[in-house]
Amino acid sequence: MPPGRFWFFRGSFDPQTISGPPGLKTKEPLSVADLPLTYRRILAFWIPLAAQWIMMALEGPFLSAVIARLAEPKYNLAAYGVALALAMIAEAPIIMIISASTALVRDRDSYLKLRRFSNLLNLLVTGMMGLAVLPPVFNLLARDLLGLPAEVSGLTRVALLLLLPWPGVIGYRRFYQGILIAHNRTRFVAYGTVLRILAMALTGLIGFLLFPTQGTYIAAVAMSVGVILEAAAARLMAGRVVAGLLSGSGEEAEGAGLTYGQILGFYFPLVLTSFLALGLRPIVTFFLSQSRMALESLAALPVVYSLVFIFSSLSLSYQEVGIALLAGRRENFPKLRNFALGMGLATVGGLALITYTPGVHLWFHTLSGLSPELTRFSVLPARVMTFLPGLTMSVFFQRALLMSARRTGPITWATGIEVTVIVAVLLAGINLLDMVGILAVAVAMLAGSLTSNLFLLPRTGRALTSLERVAG
Repeated sequence: MPPGRFWFFRGSFDPQTISGPPGLKTKEPLSVADLPLTYRRILAFWIPLAAQWIMMALEGPFLSAVIARLAEPKYNLAAYGVALALAMIAEAPIIMIISASTALVRDRDSYLKLRRFSNLLNLLVTGMMGLAVLPPVFNLLARDLLGLPAEVSGLTRVALLLLLPWPGVIGYRRFYQGILIAHNRTRFVAYGTVLRILAMALTGLIGFLLFPTQGTYIAAVAMSVGVILEAAAARLMAGRVVAGLLSGSGEEAEGAGLTYGQILGFYFPLVLTSFLALGLRPIVTFFLSQSRMALESLAALPVVYSLVFIFSSLSLSYQEVGIALLAGRRENFPKLRNFALGMGLATVGGLALITYTPGVHLWFHTLSGLSPELTRFSVLPARVMTFLPGLTMSVFFQRALLMSARRTGPITWATGIEVTVIVAVLLAGINLLDMVGILAVAVAMLAGSLTSNLFLLPRTGRALTSLERVAG
């Protein structure tokens, strides 16, 4: 590599403003993976993605607050949580396409093949969602399998109809977001999410002020409007990168010759992982509906989980950072690991400042709109879940390392083990110990996440060794 080829302005904070040396004709951003890695560069690359996830995490508390201030909040909050869980099951096959496009799209051939693959999955997940809202299928899910009360079941089905565009649009959006991330345009990902949040908030406020119908319906419409606009924005903002990929300009990339078999081999374990992880929501709903204080648990869990998710979202955003910045380079690992460790500790500490102080009542009662009864009910589960964001950061960084080494199989095994532990703890907690449902969920999620981390540790060590051989 010629000296000075990846020259950049000293003191530049945003890697997306990096240009070539004086006299270079193009001003296109360079790949961060090709630059010497510093903590400052990791931070600059990660901040837009973290902001995106934080903004998405704020959706839950905002919509829960809207629902809590309208009629029949217990039924509507419970229905919102169930509808969202089922919608996430439908989107499970497509949710990891962002990691695939970040890792695999490098040239015209890989772009076209992964786009066809992604579009097919988008059609499949939309069909799954449509099938789920058909009365015979929905009744089997909601009444026979989940055992939902009639009031909650009726609200949930209408919410799912309003969320019908959700899974396919999510897949379309995440495909182009992965391309933006891989080509060092993480700030555009955050711009799209700003548009989504504004559209969601405006739709929710209009519904609340002018059309005060069931809160679950307002939340579902707001979420659908937001993701549709964000998907359109992601495609527009990726236009320049896509044009470059289609033109075949630039150096021959490592994605050349990518086959559908390789795509499937990389992606299939991730699909299984998503199914297992997102399938937890209906499983948890089933256990909650059979537990002590079932209605209160169903109503409080979306609010508690939304708070925890705000801090966990910082961990989720780090997966794509790890994939993009590792890029098969063993020498980048120590700084990425240290950054992940620091952020994991920071997320646990930040959440503890809310859950273990009087701020917990401010959050649940004043901001989220829960009744004093539901607020008191939510405090202990929230405190138990305080440690989840740190464990999540560890898991997702290990996943990034495995994906960078093209070893996605252990990710599925880890998720399967995590789900098994959660189900076992729920069975014991609810059926044997007669625990309150939401508290049993909190303990189970903590135990499952810890087990997943312990399983991945030796596997990521072997993946790191393989990266070292490649680098050498």
